[in-house]
Amino acid sequence: MWTRHHKQRKFGRFVLPAITVAFLSYFGYHSIHGDLGLIATDEFERQRVARAAELSKLTERREALERQVQLLSDGSLEKDMLDETARYQLNVSRGDEIVIFNDYF
Repeated sequence: MWTRHHKQRKFGRFVLPAITVAFLSYFGYHSIHGDLGLIATDEFERQRVARAAELSKLTERREALERQVQLLSDGSLEKDMLDETARYQLNVSRGDEIVIFNDYF
C-alpha cells in the first residue's frame, strides 16, 4: 500500500493564530475608535452633560418668563409690573429716574 507522506510546513501552524490575531485586532480597533467605541462614548457623554446644562438654563428662563406672564395676566394684573414692562418696551422714563437695564425680556 502506498501512502503519501507530507512534509510539515513551517507556515501551516501559523495560519490559525494569524487569523485569530487579525480578527481580534479588527474588533479591538473598532471597539475603541469606531462609531460606538470608547472614544465616541466619551464624546456622547460630554455632549449630554453640556446639553443638560443648557436645558437647565432654558428651563430657568422659561420659568422666569412664565412668572412674568402670570403677573401680567388679567386675573392678577399688577400695576408695577405693567409699568415696568411698558417703560422697558417703549424706552421711556421720567427725568428724575435712574434707569438700570436688566436684560430679562
